[in-house]
Amino acid sequence: MGEATYCFQTKLLHNQHKVDPNTGAVSVPIQPASTFHQFDMDHFGQYDYSRSGNPTRAALEDAIADLEGGVQGFAFASGMAAISTAFMLLSQGDHVLLSEDVYGGTYRMTSEVLGRFGIEHTFVDTTDIEMVARHIQSNTKVIYIETPSNPLLKITDIRAVTELAQSHGCLTFVDNTFATPAVQRPLELGADVVLHSATKFIAGHSDVVAGLAVVKDQHLGDQIAFLQNSFGAILGVQDAWLVLRGLKTLQVRMNQSTASAKTIAAFLEEHPSVDNVYYPGLASDPGRDLHLSQANDTGAVLSFSLHDEAAVRQLTEHMQIPVFSVSLGAVESILSYPAKMSHASMPAVEREKRGITDGLLRLSVGLEDHDDLIQDLTQALSGVEAAAVSKQ
Repeated sequence: MGEATYCFQTKLLHNQHKVDPNTGAVSVPIQPASTFHQFDMDHFGQYDYSRSGNPTRAALEDAIADLEGGVQGFAFASGMAAISTAFMLLSQGDHVLLSEDVYGGTYRMTSEVLGRFGIEHTFVDTTDIEMVARHIQSNTKVIYIETPSNPLLKITDIRAVTELAQSHGCLTFVDNTFATPAVQRPLELGADVVLHSATKFIAGHSDVVAGLAVVKDQHLGDQIAFLQNSFGAILGVQDAWLVLRGLKTLQVRMNQSTASAKTIAAFLEEHPSVDNVYYPGLASDPGRDLHLSQANDTGAVLSFSLHDEAAVRQLTEHMQIPVFSVSLGAVESILSYPAKMSHASMPAVEREKRGITDGLLRLSVGLEDHDDLIQDLTQALSGVEAAAVSKQ
């Protein structure tokens, strides 16, 4: 009798680590040991030192590899630790091509750190595949994309980019934080490395900082494993356990939050105080059809723009339900101001060039009732309208 094939939601709960073989416990044991006794001087066991490997962390790494359809997963101390370690696959003289509106931390790492090691970079609108092709250089080794992108929810054709990358001998890295494997699985579309800030939707409860990476083949897996062990930016076992716990409810959380995000985006699109709404769940969104050709839903993050920073201040002062903070992907809704939060490390001129204006807000929709969220937005936006009228 063959091994059962489960749907994604079932796989979140039933995998090789669902029961501890020693005790029958239905929760992965937390193993805090930093070192492991070796019973044979000539043949070491699977674990020797927890930087190199730990059974609790391994359970999470196995789980995310299975969910993303990869051969090996890696858990890091943060999303940026995962991204930075993946970038260390590059060498002096190499070039990386990136989506122009990447997360601010990725922008900072690329523009201020990689150059110190002689690694070149170019930011490009990866939604335009012809533009991507024009910017590939003879020394380009990686094409790095976010889709949906942060914070403008732009959609890049993963299949087209990976085919282009393969034809030029490049790797494709995809930051899949916004979508998660519950919505989109880039490795199945040809990508080589998938990256996550697991702090966000995967863990889902604003109580852990973590990063994940998954690779499509063992050769890449061996390289990332070497780098993970060399740099040592590993995820601690308590945090690994929290991420594993959060994973169990990933699908139901994404379903609820996505359904609410669709309703809220439609409301914002019709509101007179809102200039633009960026969300691939809207029929008017230019990336909608492409996104739905490579993902099974539209996610729980949207952005919208008001007239200016003054309007943003009015809104944030009156909003009551969402947390006004950095981060996203939690059970509570989180309202963020990219210009001073996620993209504060990006110079103002670069933000403006990308459309990250002083009137832009990003909303990560949580598990609250969507009618309550819309009521809260309504009363906050009425204050924006009143302030605009008083200026006239």
